[in-house]
Amino acid sequence: METKSFEEPSSTDDEVYLQNASDEDDNESAFSSSSTTKLQFRYVKSKAVWNDEMGMAEVIENRGKTWVTTGIVRSGKVYSSIEESLYLMEIGALDLLDDCERSMSLMDMYEKIAGGKSECCWEMFEVYRHLKSLGYIVGRHGVAWSLKGIKSSHKAVDVAEETEQGVDLMSSKSELSINKLLSEMQINGLRPDFDVYLPNSRFRKSSPGDPSFLLYLSRGDPPSKAETEALEKQCGGLPLKIGLVTEGRVSFFSFEKVELPLLP
Repeated sequence: METKSFEEPSSTDDEVYLQNASDEDDNESAFSSSSTTKLQFRYVKSKAVWNDEMGMAEVIENRGKTWVTTGIVRSGKVYSSIEESLYLMEIGALDLLDDCERSMSLMDMYEKIAGGKSECCWEMFEVYRHLKSLGYIVGRHGVAWSLKGIKSSHKAVDVAEETEQGVDLMSSKSELSINKLLSEMQINGLRPDFDVYLPNSRFRKSSPGDPSFLLYLSRGDPPSKAETEALEKQCGGLPLKIGLVTEGRVSFFSFEKVELPLLP
C-alpha cells in the first residue's frame, strides 16, 4: 500500500487563484486542505444563480478563464456543482445569488454542504479544494463535461443510460437530467467520486480525454480488499486513488499487488 499527500505539479494551471497567506504555510499546504488562504479581491467576477432543486448553480455571467476547467455544459448553459461554486466563492471569483436574486454568503453554502446537500459532504469539498489549490482539474465522476465529442467509454456509458431513460439532455429537461444524474451517482456507497486531470492549458470540455486517475473518498475506514477490487473494476483500467480526510488533513493512497516470496 502506498500512502502519500499530493505535491504541487511542476506545471501551473490557469485556474489556480488560491494563494498561501504566508510563506511559512507553503510546506503545510501540500499536506492539508485546511491551510490558511488569502481571499483575492477581483474587479471582475462571474455571477451564478443557485438552483436548490438541481443542487447546482447556473452561470449567468461567465468571466475569465476559470470556466474552461470548471462546470458542465448543457444546452448552451454552464452549471457548477456545489463544491465548484463554493470554491470559486472562497477565492473571490464568483458572486452567487439565490432564486430571489439576493447574494448568498459563504456561510449559506457551508450550511448546505454540512447538511449533505447536493450529494456533497464536507470531506468531499475539502478533497476538491485541496486538489484545485494544487492546480489539478477536477470533475464529478460519471458526469460528462460536455455532450459534444464524448469519447471516454466510462462517461459514454452514463450518457447512454440517460438517453435510454428518455431524458433528452439537449432539451429543456436538461436541468432535471443533471439533478437525476447527481442523485444517482453513489451506488451502494461504492463509486469513484472525482475524475482528476493534471494541469493542462489545452484542456477542452468537448474532448477532455481520460483522467489521470479516479478518486474515491473513503467514508470512515479505508475500503476493504473486496470493495477496492469492486472500485477498480469500475475504473476501466484507469488508476484509482483513495482519499481520506482526518481532522482537516487530506491524504491519498493506492493499493499495489505485492507478491510475497515463498517460504522454505
